[in-house]
Amino acid sequence: MIFDKVEEKDVTRAITEGFLKDFSSYAENDVVIVGGGPSGLTAAKELASQGIKTLIIERNNYLGGGFWIGGYLMNKITVRAPGQEVLDEIGVPYEKFTEGLYVCDGPHACSKLIAAACDAGAKILNMTKVDDVVLREENRVAGVVINWTPISALPREITCVDPISVQAKVVIDGTGHDAEVVAALERRGLIKTKGFGAMWVEKSEDAVVEHTGECHPGLVVMGMAASTLYGLPRMGPTFGAMLLSGKKAAEAAMEILEREG
Repeated sequence: MIFDKVEEKDVTRAITEGFLKDFSSYAENDVVIVGGGPSGLTAAKELASQGIKTLIIERNNYLGGGFWIGGYLMNKITVRAPGQEVLDEIGVPYEKFTEGLYVCDGPHACSKLIAAACDAGAKILNMTKVDDVVLREENRVAGVVINWTPISALPREITCVDPISVQAKVVIDGTGHDAEVVAALERRGLIKTKGFGAMWVEKSEDAVVEHTGECHPGLVVMGMAASTLYGLPRMGPTFGAMLLSGKKAAEAAMEILEREG
């Protein structure tokens, strides 16, 4: 096999021009999802498949959060019924462990979910951290202020790198226990978090899905960010609620888009 002739400058231009083209296009969005874990990926798949311009912002250089590595660094994940229905949708094989509890390979499930979100048309911005929110009249959330994740790790005296922002009609906080977008509103005195509670699997998953929804004008909270906001118990490495919370968050975002035209 002989590869076509390509020079280093061509590779550099392909990367930079492609990235900047996407970045410019996604400066304005229908929905920005902060957090590329299982909730965020599911919500992105649901929204993008309906033609909604959707951008995922992820602070790490990988997607999936705990969905990839499972519990205790053992990359098996558990899903309680009816969460396995999402696994069926994206073609992930699983086994029944006991009544109502299913187990599958984390890397396989995570890869399939990432592919499903990308295939639906969602765009992803990695290594990007949310610093603040964009607010409009009546303190409605209208986007997020972002910077490169590595900036926060630099010594204070050389971190004067101004952030930029991306706009959105709806922002979804899927940043797990940190609830980063909610925290930005809390710093401004616009919302108050209760902090997530101790582990209680049986109660936590129903509570997370139940509390998924619009928590402030223009902002939807889902997954463990909902636990932090509302003081719900944590559930550990079982992911049915994360998947179904992502679906419900997408529904909430659609309702906001329809309501506000």
